[in-house]
Amino acid sequence: MNKDKLLTGLLVLGLAACNPERVQYTSELKQEMADMKIKKISNADLIETINTAGEKISTVMQEELTAALKQTTDPAQRALLCQLQNLPKTKAVAERYKLDIDLLGAADIKNKALKPKEQQILDAYLYNAEQKLPQTANIQQIDDTLFVYNQTVPTENPICEVCFGSQKTPLAVWRLAFHKREVIRHMNASKKKKQSVQK
Repeated sequence: MNKDKLLTGLLVLGLAACNPERVQYTSELKQEMADMKIKKISNADLIETINTAGEKISTVMQEELTAALKQTTDPAQRALLCQLQNLPKTKAVAERYKLDIDLLGAADIKNKALKPKEQQILDAYLYNAEQKLPQTANIQQIDDTLFVYNQTVPTENPICEVCFGSQKTPLAVWRLAFHKREVIRHMNASKKKKQSVQK
């Protein structure tokens, strides 16, 4: 009887080990399980991480877009660039951090795809631009899972004129939508790197 139980157990284990679906999803399951672990990360830590990342990312994108706009006078090419197409660094950053990236102008104050909070921030940026007041970066928590980082492009930058030349007041604003889960994942990855370096 014990032999039968043992053989049945080994057969079940053998079948489970040979299941290609189980092997295929092992790394994804590990990631899911790691994501589900309770992590002690405060809102302040999240905001600080998003602020640091947002500042670096918007700088990289701005430099790339500015350089690309200076290299062409073709209106069709420039229109694509203003839609953040044909920008390899920007695309790579968006994929790496699973970011939603947009370049907004004054007309987007009425963009219904944006949440009311975001429209209010854009309105405030436009008011500051009209009054020649200093602009600062802004982070809004839109809901439990989404944070939006905004940073204005300096008015003297070609981006404002080329991408939003028809506006009465020059205004271009980066919108980086960070998903909380991805931010936490990158925070944990950087902690592991620091720990391995210290060892």
